[in-house]
Amino acid sequence: MAHTTSEQKPVMERRSSHLLATTQRTLWPLVKLLLHRGIGYPALSEALKTVFVGVAESEFPLQSKRETDSRISLLTGIHRRDVKRLRDAMRERRAHTAAWRTETPSAMGASLSARVVAVWTGLSSYLDERGAPLPLPRLARRGGEHSFESLVQSVNKDTRPRALLDEWLRRGAVSIDEQDRVHLNLEMFMATRDLDDRAFQFGQHIHDHVAAIVHNLTGDQPPFLERAVSHVDLTQASAAELAELAYREGVRALQAVNRRALELKARDAGDPAARTRINLGIYYFSAAGRGSTHESSDGAPSPDA
Repeated sequence: MAHTTSEQKPVMERRSSHLLATTQRTLWPLVKLLLHRGIGYPALSEALKTVFVGVAESEFPLQSKRETDSRISLLTGIHRRDVKRLRDAMRERRAHTAAWRTETPSAMGASLSARVVAVWTGLSSYLDERGAPLPLPRLARRGGEHSFESLVQSVNKDTRPRALLDEWLRRGAVSIDEQDRVHLNLEMFMATRDLDDRAFQFGQHIHDHVAAIVHNLTGDQPPFLERAVSHVDLTQASAAELAELAYREGVRALQAVNRRALELKARDAGDPAARTRINLGIYYFSAAGRGSTHESSDGAPSPDA
């Protein structure tokens, strides 16, 4: 039988192979995290089956036809028995969720702290002339609307400001001076988020970043912003300088978008059409070597992105 070169393979087959190789590289740091947390392949395999079935059911429906286990099995390659089991479990989970909540506990807890910090670092009335968060009087009877107590209650009236303050003090995210003013330590706040908060943010950021890339790759319009700057052959000192620059300018961009988003949310309040979520993320990464931080499955260094 004649040997078939990669150039002779059908275009779709070559593209599929390339996409799978790219997916392997994308999964590498995720698997590293799972193993770090003691989560092995069997748990990931079951989770992936659930995702495949869920995506097939919600993203690839047949018009005016009831979705069947057989079709989802054909589309995903997952055994029909497993498809039925997973679909039943997902229906039960959706019914249970809809019965008593619209957000997960992690999402609610994470979003509360994030919203308070977003307002504190976003509204000009809480910022000094350099754009840094001002220290706030702890109690409303001293600081009025611009107190820590009023800030927390403006975000969530059901939250006791003292409870949030005590938790932030425990983590070192804030401090209280001799004038009973609360100072925000933004870097410490980011560094001391608990595991649930980090996991929630991790899931949302990775999902949204990948979703934006997939949106652009599938040709949907308008395309989302998805840009990166990559360089090799730098010393560690140069990389450290670039990291500092990226942090400074990145935070400045995030604060500008956050500030405008708060203004627009106030304007859109009460509008029934105000149901759109946005997420802008910035990341920086560096590693020794010219290529990736891991190797491909055949032992050869992976190419640069």
